[in-house]
Amino acid sequence: MDLHALQQFLVVAELEHLSGAAERLRVAQPSLSRTIARLETELGAPLFDRGGRLRLNEAGQRFREHVERSLGELQAGRRAVAELTREGFGSVRLASETFLTVTGPLAAFKQAHPDIDVQLYQLPASDMHRALHAREADLCVASQPIPEDGLHSLPIHDEQVWLAAPPGHRLAGRSSVAVGELRDEPFVAPRPGHWQRRLLDQLFNAVSLTPRIVCEGDEPAATAALVSAGIGLTLIPAMALQADVYAPVAWLAVDNTACRRTLTLHRAADAHLSTAARLMHTTLATWPLGTAGDQPRK
Repeated sequence: MDLHALQQFLVVAELEHLSGAAERLRVAQPSLSRTIARLETELGAPLFDRGGRLRLNEAGQRFREHVERSLGELQAGRRAVAELTREGFGSVRLASETFLTVTGPLAAFKQAHPDIDVQLYQLPASDMHRALHAREADLCVASQPIPEDGLHSLPIHDEQVWLAAPPGHRLAGRSSVAVGELRDEPFVAPRPGHWQRRLLDQLFNAVSLTPRIVCEGDEPAATAALVSAGIGLTLIPAMALQADVYAPVAWLAVDNTACRRTLTLHRAADAHLSTAARLMHTTLATWPLGTAGDQPRK
């Protein structure tokens, strides 16, 4: 069982498509098929179901978890040796759902440690647990819960989430609104999986309603402009309101104590963090996020 075969297995497991994996790996498909077959023979069990389309089976899923962890540890070992031999700080890999939340501490970190290599990855929360255990990321900042088994998790910020409405909207003069009053309102929202969409769905589910989504996308910078144009309403965290990037909208509090966001900093509990990663962890853990408060700009 060689390293090359394990790396190829991970690509096949990700794509569940031999020809696609062969193209990405730049190897011949018959050669890749033989590699997977030898791996299965050595393990004494098939890793994929081959009824029509290639599918990773239960054994394959279990094996994939261990392979990702093992290769991640190997890469972490290489980085640890490089850090030791160079007598430097090493590098740090940070994943976040959005980087708007961490631009302040990142700027301060780079100013204090200009020689440290910082690698940033935009990652959905659903991928963070795996990425940390596979050592693909040193630290993750999530705006929604992720499985915490094997992780060290530290809440670093809690803030109110506001409802944004067009300036001339019927609710524009109000200071707050109940979710039930929004049953027929159109919403501009991110795609499922994003923390704002998850919060919106939870708020409506709590009163046995479903939000009416009229615009679904992945362009946060355009959201407030769409709201200002009258397309619909949206949810905006207090931290984002401190930036002068939003078009004219009316801000309302939602009458539900669950309409908040908690940012949590995660790392693998058993991981060896480089000096750079430890410094970044300290910076994020102690940085005064959202110090301007929970009130939107007037």
